[in-house]
Amino acid sequence: MYKTVLLLLLIVKLSIAAGQSNWKLGAEKNGIKVYTAHVPDSKIKAIKVECEVKARASQLIAVMLDINASQEWIYRTKNYKLVKQVSPSELYYYCEVIIPWPFENRDFVSHLTVRQDTSTKLITVDGPVVAGFVPVKDGIVRLANSVGKWLITPTQNGTVKVVYTLHADPGGFIPAWLINLFAAEGPIESFQKLRVQVTKPAYANVKLPFIKD
Repeated sequence: MYKTVLLLLLIVKLSIAAGQSNWKLGAEKNGIKVYTAHVPDSKIKAIKVECEVKARASQLIAVMLDINASQEWIYRTKNYKLVKQVSPSELYYYCEVIIPWPFENRDFVSHLTVRQDTSTKLITVDGPVVAGFVPVKDGIVRLANSVGKWLITPTQNGTVKVVYTLHADPGGFIPAWLINLFAAEGPIESFQKLRVQVTKPAYANVKLPFIKD
């Protein structure tokens, strides 16, 4: 019950951050814009990424759901693995995040769900962390609170517009300045690699029954 309350509070904080007007541009490269914003009662800033990806919506979602290939494009991660496949558009996965020495790596289990508004074609991908599923490991700090959301909008010119927001509490001891330092570097690298990932042959002709391109 206590963890549920914490997660709800974090969702409220992320909603406040996502809707506020005090986002500050922290980095921009190749059309990828990374914003940061302070979140009430947290030393860790929320981040927002805005960019376009040249791909069909189905291609992008297929990449995001391909957990086994996630290490190929997501910044400083390892040991990605599928934990539970609920449906074609819903799953649980485990991930370990690499933190620079002398600090301990972090890990988490995320509940990923994909849904699309059939009238607007807006796709929402939620990925909050959840408790359980994988035992806590020695030498790795388990993330208890993290909320991420993708808003993906197909366009008429063969691209999708992406707005990604994230706020996470890394837990344990780690300086806030170190987390905030990587808040710009991580998204830029991940989204540049994502643009490459969607062009791979495995996703070229993919079609998803729950997504309208």
